Amino acid sequence: MPKIWFVLFGLFSAILVLSEPAAPATPHQLLADAQTVLGLSKDDRILGNPDAPITIIEYASLTCPHCAHFANEVLPELKKKWIDTGKVKLVLRDYPLDEPALRAAMIARCAPPDRFYAYVDTFFGAQEKWVTARDYRDALARLVKLGGMSQEEFDNCLKNTALENKIVEGRLIASKELDVNSTPTFFINGSKFTGAPTVEEFDKVLSGLSAKS
Repeated sequence: MPKIWFVLFGLFSAILVLSEPAAPATPHQLLADAQTVLGLSKDDRILGNPDAPITIIEYASLTCPHCAHFANEVLPELKKKWIDTGKVKLVLRDYPLDEPALRAAMIARCAPPDRFYAYVDTFFGAQEKWVTARDYRDALARLVKLGGMSQEEFDNCLKNTALENKIVEGRLIASKELDVNSTPTFFINGSKFTGAPTVEEFDKVLSGLSAKS
């Protein structure tokens, strides 16, 4: 296992509350270095119109129940009102809390870019089943087979150490530069959103930004 993964294990043991939702507060602007980290890159997968004036960046773990709740219950409402109308785009970035989350993130990244969110939605929707399975890898393999990924492609993806290191490095950078220490954590147009991840709370912030654009 690559050295960087052992570093991540050390962080797992050091952070006590990783999957708790953030306490309500107003968004606040981040420093310039953090803004650089939040800049979109070719590795980012965009949900919605890439030219949408408002950008939500979500740091999430595919094994985090709070992230699954957001994906399954909150995001569909935000999509209808904000994303599908071209006002907002969402970018999910990986912040794996454990090895199963890392492996699932790798699988989603190995999917064709236009299938990334379909895989993510599948993993969140079936989270309770594959996370608690006796062999989570077999459970994931069965899920992605339905999405068109062969067993060979699945196995080769999990052997991709370059991808593994990139995901782990992204998590370390988010922790260091953006002070991400829980999932889900959101940034909206460069400001850290620390309110409750509800439709109502997002509507307040997005409405304010939409009025300015």
